[in-house]
Amino acid sequence: MTPETQARQLIDQKLEQAGWVIQDMKQLNLGAAVGVVVREYPTDTGPADYMLFVNRNAVGVIEAKKDSAGENITVTENQTERYANATLKWRKDSTPLRFLFEATGQIIRFTDGADPVPRSREIFHFFKPETLVTWLAQSETLRRRLAEQMPALPERNLRDCQISAVTGLEQSLALNKPRALVHMATGAGKTFTAITAVYRLLKFGGAKRILFLVDTRNLGKQAHQEFMAYTPPDDGRKFTELYNVQRLSSPSIDPHAQVCISTIQRMYAILSGEPIDESAEDLSLNEVQQTAAQQKLVRYNPAVPVET
Repeated sequence: MTPETQARQLIDQKLEQAGWVIQDMKQLNLGAAVGVVVREYPTDTGPADYMLFVNRNAVGVIEAKKDSAGENITVTENQTERYANATLKWRKDSTPLRFLFEATGQIIRFTDGADPVPRSREIFHFFKPETLVTWLAQSETLRRRLAEQMPALPERNLRDCQISAVTGLEQSLALNKPRALVHMATGAGKTFTAITAVYRLLKFGGAKRILFLVDTRNLGKQAHQEFMAYTPPDDGRKFTELYNVQRLSSPSIDPHAQVCISTIQRMYAILSGEPIDESAEDLSLNEVQQTAAQQKLVRYNPAVPVET
């Protein structure tokens, strides 16, 4: 089996796990499912490796590469863009395709063309077709809302370090830098600061769900109490009167929860489908000496897809 074939088999497998139906041009039937992926779809610049259709409309393209190309996969973005702007067989619409992916068997990079400054980022797995349907129906993307719609932070009752933490985090997100580290001293009110940021992301950023991850059950309880006690500066009601907060104590995630508080141990158990010993949540893994042999591999779980 060639490296290219091997990579494509893994890409096919990931697409199917995420609920896509894969077809060759010979068996083309865009009505087979909400999400259909067509291999080697003809365009006026040559066949695209994978063309993504939702509800019969072309919405995206995947450029597939062998695993050895993974280190330099961003150089493939121009190629993906070429297909996104190409004329497709049987498609009358000439607007560029919005969702662009580059993939090997191991790495997936994704760009949303509707972002203010579209930029690729690595994602853990392909999105479900229903997710792309939801995004297409929204007037703007999460990144556009974070860049353009976050009002100034009310500074009353906040310490200077809390103000700089929240504003710094929001500036980072507005610049399309999704990874950020807030560094605060002990006793500076880190959880209060985090809840302030969470409230603003939900209310103004239109975030769907936020995971508040802790390393012991006791810290999860404390965080839950702080969410219940938090009153936002622009509303007299408590946070938990405005948004559903769930502290995870079983494998089921409430679909209506906007905030989920979980230990790392519990979250791993949910993703892996393995049962968890309750006492495992009482010990911080930071305090346990672990060997390389104890490393955990996180696999995709269709019951808890990346969109969760």
